[in-house]
Amino acid sequence: MFRAFRSRNYRLFFGGQSISLVGTWMQNVAMQLLVYRLTHSTALLGIISLVSQLPAFLVSPFAGVWLDEWDRRKVIVATQTLSGLQAGVLAILVFGGWVQVWHLVALSVVLGMIGAFDMPGRQAFLIEMVHDREDLQNAIALNSSQFNIARLIGPALAGFVITVMGEKVCFAANAVSYIAVVWALLAMRVPRHTKKIREQTVLQQLADGWHYTRKFTSISSLLILLAAVSFSSGMFSVLLPALAVDYFKGNSAATLSYLYVATAIGALAGAMWLAARKTIIGLGTVAMVAALVYGLGTIAFGVAPTLWSGLVILLFAGYGGMVNMAATNTLLQTLVDERMRGRVMSFYTMSFIGTMPVGAFLGGFLAGGIGLMPTCFVAGSATIIAAAWFYWRLPLVKAHARPVLQERGILPIVEPDLAEPEEVPS
Repeated sequence: MFRAFRSRNYRLFFGGQSISLVGTWMQNVAMQLLVYRLTHSTALLGIISLVSQLPAFLVSPFAGVWLDEWDRRKVIVATQTLSGLQAGVLAILVFGGWVQVWHLVALSVVLGMIGAFDMPGRQAFLIEMVHDREDLQNAIALNSSQFNIARLIGPALAGFVITVMGEKVCFAANAVSYIAVVWALLAMRVPRHTKKIREQTVLQQLADGWHYTRKFTSISSLLILLAAVSFSSGMFSVLLPALAVDYFKGNSAATLSYLYVATAIGALAGAMWLAARKTIIGLGTVAMVAALVYGLGTIAFGVAPTLWSGLVILLFAGYGGMVNMAATNTLLQTLVDERMRGRVMSFYTMSFIGTMPVGAFLGGFLAGGIGLMPTCFVAGSATIIAAAWFYWRLPLVKAHARPVLQERGILPIVEPDLAEPEEVPS
């Protein structure tokens, strides 16, 4: 389950990123509560989410082109340093009592611009941190586990800290946490980067990446399914502060932390299951079923009669959402040509992160118009429809993936008329 730790660089990154992610989740909880406390508006929660993640949708494709040329470690060092500075400015504003809603919007835009380079950069750099390509699936699953352990610890810790000391301490803790990941990146031993000579313009390279992704049916179909799950997740997640305060009517910080923790436990279980899995064969079907589970869980949460029943449902929703994301990431990293890795992972960022703010924006306004629970139903239905579409596309997805996996030795090369259905990869 932990075989990727054989790589020193991956161990360093995992340790530093673990600390930083806890701080990030503490800030996420504090930010949502701060916005809702200042405005009592689900629409504004959606707007904050939109402006913080929309740059990932708009800028990531261009970032992917540059990431295929630049030293990826240096890019990540720069993005993590800038993220720490952004968190520091936010902490100062909150500590000084000067923070206003427009500050939160502006700083969210800045963080979104940084993230447009950071996330595809980290995904593309992962292959360089893991020495044995066979450990790649394990590394991706462990990354997902790490993310969800942080999502388990961070909100729980934030709930306690906010109750005792206020939101400002969460922002300060996040700023300090970036030191760990920057140190880890600088301590890595990586080959000297050789800058590639650009033979095409940025737009030409972007067009090449787009055509490659669109024509590779396995990759494009997986990205569309992931985009639907992320869109639904954005619609749903923006409702959580309002659900904690208005629907379940508990201590707002504590109740919101419970909702995050339940989702994280389910997601962690899914990530650990993937980490223990030894083959990528069948992951396409796994991604489809996971999307279906997430959609059904979102709808079921919308009719949960009590907080405790809702928390149980969130375990399944968290499991489905994380398994879909990690399975898609693993398949993309395995199937993509190295020369296109940065660009394809930028499209992954668009699908995973870029569609969330659109969903959040729509979810915030829908909740104000039709109510919290009907919005949960809309969010879940979108994912179920996408899962049904992917099921229809699955034979074509398998057919396009098979020759690539055979070329890379993941599947044996057999005569087409002798191949059994179970030998066909997803």
